Order: sequence, then structure tokens, then C-alpha cells
Amino acid sequence: MHTMTKKQGKSGTIDVKALLSEDEDFLRALVRMALQEVLEAEMTEALGAAKGERAAGRQGYRSAYYGRTLITRVGKLELRVPQDRTGRFSTELFERYQRSERALVAALAEMYVQGVSTRKVKAITEELCGHSFSASSISSINQRLDASLAQFAGRPLAETFPYLILDARYERVREAGVIASQAVLIAIGIDWDGRRQVLAVELANRESRSSWRDFLLGLKARGLHGVEFVVADDHAGLRAALREVLAEAAYQRCYVHFLRNALDYVPRRVDDDCLQELRWLGACPRAGEAGPGGPARPPRGAPRSRRLARQVVGQILKADRLGRRQHRRDAELLPAAAAAP
Repeated sequence: MHTMTKKQGKSGTIDVKALLSEDEDFLRALVRMALQEVLEAEMTEALGAAKGERAAGRQGYRSAYYGRTLITRVGKLELRVPQDRTGRFSTELFERYQRSERALVAALAEMYVQGVSTRKVKAITEELCGHSFSASSISSINQRLDASLAQFAGRPLAETFPYLILDARYERVREAGVIASQAVLIAIGIDWDGRRQVLAVELANRESRSSWRDFLLGLKARGLHGVEFVVADDHAGLRAALREVLAEAAYQRCYVHFLRNALDYVPRRVDDDCLQELRWLGACPRAGEAGPGGPARPPRGAPRSRRLARQVVGQILKADRLGRRQHRRDAELLPAAAAAP
């Protein structure tokens, strides 16, 4: 995962890094692994030799570990602190961690999305330890972080995710020295309790039926099951892939994408009024009925705005006909995964 990407700031796309930063299970394992690797690298540099390495100028020898518990924002971490025979080795990692925790968590989430780089690993280790590491130590940490992130990306999906959000964004990607635009395919699962989890983030040359099909087949191969409701944009290739791989799941066009696209078909002078009307219609159980506890209708706009809104609103009412487990009500969770246009 040495690919480097640059944000393009597309409105309405899923903020994957923000979601990962809220996923404590993912971050707990990753933070623990990163801290353990830094401790090992510190000991290696202090002794002048890696574990089991024969090296001239060695400054000492390892002597087992002692346990240390670290309380963090992602939970309790049980770490193994290396010791040397003379007791000379010490670390500032635990004292410095509290000051740099937020930056560390954000950096690790970014690595999952954009790939592990030497620059990021160097910045993390210097922040945690207060000094720089040798190039060989940085390279070793880099490789282990890369392997850990790859393992997480391919982890089995044992639990049921009845809701699936699919999206793609285009990034400028540098690979083998060449910069090109590539699609980043994203899948987010939501369980019956409304908890969201990033299931996959993968690069593809472009959005197409085959790229989405391979992406979805990869999710099923990892154990994705129980999907009943898929929210995505209106990309023809994606919809074809859904019919092929997840034919049993109902599809709803993404509310956020729909609102953004719908305004392309209305005159600019009425788009604000039309947008408010579309949002009101989309939030109602049925077209034109706010229902108990429903949102208040916006102030009356031009009749044309209301007429235009009603002509295009059918796309976001499909879930009304699903019935089972009140998907339309539950689907209120889904637009929150993307930023409003």
C-alpha cells in the first residue's frame, strides 16, 4: 500500500478517515501494533543491533519484557516493553503519547486510506519518541505497518450488515512515478444497531461494471452476508454489478447524490426553493405527507419550484415500498454518512 493519493475535495463523498477515526476496534489493534513497533525500534537503536542480529559495536543485549497498560481514547492497550540486561534502556513513549494521541490516530487512519509512506512513519516515530530513527528502522516499521493494514483490509466479515453504502471518489494517484486519476471504491456497512464500519477501500483504474463487480465479489468472499438494502449513486456500472452480485438486496439512489444531481435540471433562479422542497419531500414517509413527528414544511415557495420538486422526487421514495423492518425509517441513518451538498 505504498500508493500516495491527493484529495480532490469532492462534495458529498464519504469521509472515510473520519469514520475510521471513530472505529475503536480497528484503531485499538493498529495503535497497539504501531506503539509496539516503535518500542522495538527504540531498543534496536539503543543496542545497535536487532533481535538475534550479530553486529560489531553492539551496546548490549535484550532481556525479556515487562507488561505496561496504556489507557487511550480507543481503549486499554496491553504493551510489552523490552528490557536490556544492564537496565540502561528507557523510553519517553508513554509520557509523550498523551500529547500526540490525536495526531497519531488521525495519521493511522490516513494510512489506511492513502497508504503507508516513509514520511508518515518518520513523523509518527519522532513525535512519540522525541528523536529520529535510522533509515533501516523506519523501513522496518513501514513494512510491518503496511502488512498490518493489508491484513485489516482483508479481514473476514463475520457479522451481518443489512445496510450497505457504496461510493467512489477520484484521486490523483502517484504509482511507479506516474500521476494519474484513479477511482477509490468505498464500502460502508451498517448493522441493525446503526453502527457503521468501513468494510473496504480499494483503488480501481475507473468506475465500471467490472471494477464494481470485482469489488463486491471481494466483499462476499470475505463473508459479507445479510445485505438487504444498498444505497449508492446512479452509476450504470455499479447498478449492473449490484444486480449480478447482490440481486437479493433492494437498491436506493443516494439521497445526497440525488439532491445534487436534481438541481442540474432546474433553473438556477429557483434552485434554492426547489432544494428545500426536495429535502422536505424526501424526509416524509410518503410524498407530501409529513406524518407524526415529521419535519415542518419549508415556507411556501414559487408554485413552479414545488411542481419541479414533485416531478423528480420519485427516485428517493423507493424505500416506501420495501416494508420489511421499516427500511424507510431506518434509512434515515444513511444520508448522514455523506456530507450534505
